[in-house]
Amino acid sequence: MDTGELTWAVTASALVLFMTPGVAFFYGGLVKAKSVVSMMMMSFGAMGLISVLWIIYGFNMSATNGPWDFSGNPFSDLFLINADNEGLLGALFGATFAIITVALISGAIADRAKFGSWMIFAGIWATFVYFPVAAWVWGGGWVLSLGDTFGLDYTVIDYAGGTAVHINAGAAALALALVLGKRVGFAKGMNKPHNVPLTLLGASILWFGWFGFNVGAEFLNDLAGAGLIAINTLGATAAAILGWVVVEKIKDGKATSVGAASGAVAGLVAITPSCANLNPGWGLLLGVIAGALCALAVELKFKLGFDDSLDVVGIHMIGGFIGTLYLGFFATGTGLFVGGDGMQLAMQAIAAFGVAIYSFVVAFIVGFAIEKTIGFRVKSEDELAGIDTVVHGEEGYALTE
Repeated sequence: MDTGELTWAVTASALVLFMTPGVAFFYGGLVKAKSVVSMMMMSFGAMGLISVLWIIYGFNMSATNGPWDFSGNPFSDLFLINADNEGLLGALFGATFAIITVALISGAIADRAKFGSWMIFAGIWATFVYFPVAAWVWGGGWVLSLGDTFGLDYTVIDYAGGTAVHINAGAAALALALVLGKRVGFAKGMNKPHNVPLTLLGASILWFGWFGFNVGAEFLNDLAGAGLIAINTLGATAAAILGWVVVEKIKDGKATSVGAASGAVAGLVAITPSCANLNPGWGLLLGVIAGALCALAVELKFKLGFDDSLDVVGIHMIGGFIGTLYLGFFATGTGLFVGGDGMQLAMQAIAAFGVAIYSFVVAFIVGFAIEKTIGFRVKSEDELAGIDTVVHGEEGYALTE
């Protein structure tokens, strides 16, 4: 690696790390004023815990010795004491993905989760789900090797984490939403965002950091595809804003700033797996589709009766599926409509549904076990009062003379 590649590796890692505070701001603005500290602390707690676990053993687990290994050996290089400079940079970049994947889940259980229980869940889920799934998708595991397994000249495409990050986190979020149950008085319109500018700030930070998220791994490829990845990250996100607000205007009569921010995130999610494998025109179309469909998908929680507080399922899981499956139709050279024969779509679907089912099942079991032992959800009276002072002894907006 030359000096420029080294510099970009560190810069991209810093950009992706900054995305987790972006998640904290985005989520924090959407909850009640008396829950904002709790909401943001779950992201910052993930930054602390997952960083440490990744350095101790998580990075070791993220690469396999064969396609049917569950993960790498967690004890192969404890604390990364034998890693060289490039290995450490790879570990740094990978850590930021692990952190934000865990942080994303927290939005589904806003206003009602105990911090200590969340931290226990985060550590167990990262160990048994994210670290192995990263190995499956990027580290030589069954997802990456699926084409070879069936003797095909195809590879599952997940450039920056549609399956490993967004579907993975969204499925776990759905499981936790079911375990913790609905908030008191759950109904459409029950909680309005308490700080819209905070949410817009969070979305802006996410968009800024996402250039590191998507383009970051190009330091491994001499930055050869950086231009295409960057323009798709811009275009799909912008188009998704338009797709979301148009649906919102038609459906509800108003295009909102929170809708625009949510549309941007939906577009970012959808372009994540496909940013290096679509021409910019198909990237724009993907953005419009993701923004429109995710705007409709966030309503499912009211029809199906699960309380995904901040729409992690509707944006991240659904957006992840859209971006991952879209490659089956439009991935350059292999998509069904651009020279392929349908096998790309089949492999994308196998990988996406396989990871989703595994993540959901493990998250449900772990969350259920925590709830039935030490408890995961706060008392109803604490939820109604706002959990910041009860759980953290702090207020988000304490005014002093």
